[in-house]
Amino acid sequence: MSKRVLIITYYWPPSAGSGVQRWLKFAKYLPGFGWDPVIFTPENPDFELRDESLLKEVDPQTEVLKFPIWEPYGIFRKLKGEKLGDTAKVLEKKEKSILDQLGISLRANLLVPDPRVFWVRPSVKFLKDLVDQGQFQAVITTGPPHSMHLIGRNLKRKTGIPWLADFRDPWSQWEFLDALPMMKMVRNIHKKLEMSVLKEADTITTISPTFQKDFEALAHKKIHLLTNGYDPSDMPGNWFDILPDQGKLEIVYTGVIDSIRNPIPFLEAMQAVFEKSENPVKLRFVGKVSEQVQEFIAEEEWRRAHVALEGYVSHEEVFGFYQKAHLLLLILTDTKNAKGNIPGKLFEYMATGRPILALGDPYGDAAIILKKANAGQVFAHTDREGVQTFLREFISQRDFPVSDSVVQYSRKQRTQVLAQLLDAQTDPLP
Repeated sequence: MSKRVLIITYYWPPSAGSGVQRWLKFAKYLPGFGWDPVIFTPENPDFELRDESLLKEVDPQTEVLKFPIWEPYGIFRKLKGEKLGDTAKVLEKKEKSILDQLGISLRANLLVPDPRVFWVRPSVKFLKDLVDQGQFQAVITTGPPHSMHLIGRNLKRKTGIPWLADFRDPWSQWEFLDALPMMKMVRNIHKKLEMSVLKEADTITTISPTFQKDFEALAHKKIHLLTNGYDPSDMPGNWFDILPDQGKLEIVYTGVIDSIRNPIPFLEAMQAVFEKSENPVKLRFVGKVSEQVQEFIAEEEWRRAHVALEGYVSHEEVFGFYQKAHLLLLILTDTKNAKGNIPGKLFEYMATGRPILALGDPYGDAAIILKKANAGQVFAHTDREGVQTFLREFISQRDFPVSDSVVQYSRKQRTQVLAQLLDAQTDPLP
């Protein structure tokens, strides 16, 4: 008989992004391992990126509980007469208005751990009755936003239900917090809340070996590695029948380009290799690109002609760009958390069989995965010569073998690991 697990997540379709993909796919495959997921998510969340096509991936049999949330961003919208957007985007602005500065200060020092904190108390009150009725055998929380973990912690305290806390990013050591004008006292509150979650959760998972070690150093307990993955069913049925055109070299990047993902060193290296070459090339950015990078592309004629800004497209449309690509570009973060940065799309990139060139930490977790799979290479952001050498060699061969080790990262296999963790914390000892 299947057991029911309550998954508390802020991000759920039609919200877009890797955080959505992670738990959308877990929910898809959990029933095959004896767990029926019930999703608890805000009825009226405040997010910018939307992908309506993801709604088609939600199994009609999956129960989704939507509960109203109040978020303080609404106040700023009324004051400014515009959408505030998330804090990260406001931080990227070159010139910040007084309201921007006020909003960031309030976000840093009053909204702890994040602006979704006002959802904690009413959610716990609502969910406690369901848990007391025996509707769930376990609860999962995923963050950020880390307020979701406080819901799980309080439910655990009130009901004793087995609880798994999933960290897609660090908490007190998260680079994002360093960008906020946060008082030391507030930072200590974050550490205290984090420690309560680490101490009280029955099981803790995170996405990379580096984050795993960091959390183990804080918690002094076992942290389980549960990486992201890829879903073979996402790939078109005719995937291997369509090969890239052998004429113009197509390089594709998918995802967000922002202040911590800087493609400019790659653009400079690409121009150095191809500007005076007879080999035609086109780099396509599929997703949102920061104003700084857009300006860098626009200010020079060669870049304007050889770089295309395709804008945001749905997840299912991304595969059309993959099919036409000879080379996939991955821009990893260049921050203090960079070593543990394994974006979800890394596994999707690997599954396409297209070679990967990445900018990031050459000794980081993503670099190790790529090297083991012989799927690509990671260069330091400053290693323009290394990138140029790679591109010159790639022009002549345009291919290299990828091992089948990517199979271990299928979403179904990853879900099996999750189900085993749930079983371990809920099944009575023999």
